[in-house]
Amino acid sequence: MNSLFIQNLKNNARRIALALILTAPIFIQSAKAQLYNFTEEQMKSFTATNPFGRFPGGRPMIPDAVLDTFRQMQIQVVEAVGSIPREYANQYEAGWKTLQPNKKLYGRAFTVQFIPSRPDLVAGMQSEATKNNFTGLRNQTTIDMLQKNDLVVVDLFGKVQGGTYVGDKLAYYIYKTTETGVVVDGGIYLLENMAQSGMQAFYRGTYPGPLSNATVSGINVPVRIGNAIIMPGDLIIGDQDGILAVPPQFVSAVIKNVIRDRRRDVWMKKAFDLKRFKSSDIYGRPKDPELLKLFEEYLRTGDAKLLPK
Repeated sequence: MNSLFIQNLKNNARRIALALILTAPIFIQSAKAQLYNFTEEQMKSFTATNPFGRFPGGRPMIPDAVLDTFRQMQIQVVEAVGSIPREYANQYEAGWKTLQPNKKLYGRAFTVQFIPSRPDLVAGMQSEATKNNFTGLRNQTTIDMLQKNDLVVVDLFGKVQGGTYVGDKLAYYIYKTTETGVVVDGGIYLLENMAQSGMQAFYRGTYPGPLSNATVSGINVPVRIGNAIIMPGDLIIGDQDGILAVPPQFVSAVIKNVIRDRRRDVWMKKAFDLKRFKSSDIYGRPKDPELLKLFEEYLRTGDAKLLPK
């Protein structure tokens, strides 16, 4: 991988797209394969700590059962963020509009990157694409690559006017195909129609017209969404607090820690219900050794017999 690309990635540069276009190898498997992407070897190298399986091409594949656990538990952004090490400081982004205000969103990141159109650059990109029987540098090409539990995360550099990744019909196709939704650092349109399907969308704004003056520059590459760096295959959580990208290597820790934290809340609130303790007797860790023993065993087992009485 080109050193310019590596340096830009490390610095969280706003636009890594051009470096990727000019330096990344073309990865073509079929007419519907990714055009500008990591090679399979590069994808594995950049996601080397992934503990799960992989899709063809190397994108991490967090199991459906794990995603189902997140959905069943309704894990929140604020619950999950503490399980991500501090050095992964750029995983969260706020300030979204949402299609369904009270609906959470979970899925495996399928990343799409756009840049503003420039005729000579687009012509060169399309020429290379045509040589490899790849026809599309547009939104629908990426949409047709999606599968169940994918969550398309679109870097449209905050563009709303002419930055509408989907309207209601393509959004409906995405929802029926993936059963998730969309995250668009840009626009969507026909919101009332789109909302009727029940799908969730995180987006920046709306504009009554289709996508224009923007072209696909990367598919399943690292993207910057506001302050968040999202890698292909990250587990995305979206709720009223924003979106959080959980790298695959931390997914199991999130589940384990959320279970423990929720048990902690139940035990302490039960103690407060008894109205025998001051907050300082319980909050943090119980001061009484016998209560502390019950508390720690409850955290480990969740046995209701260990709740304060």
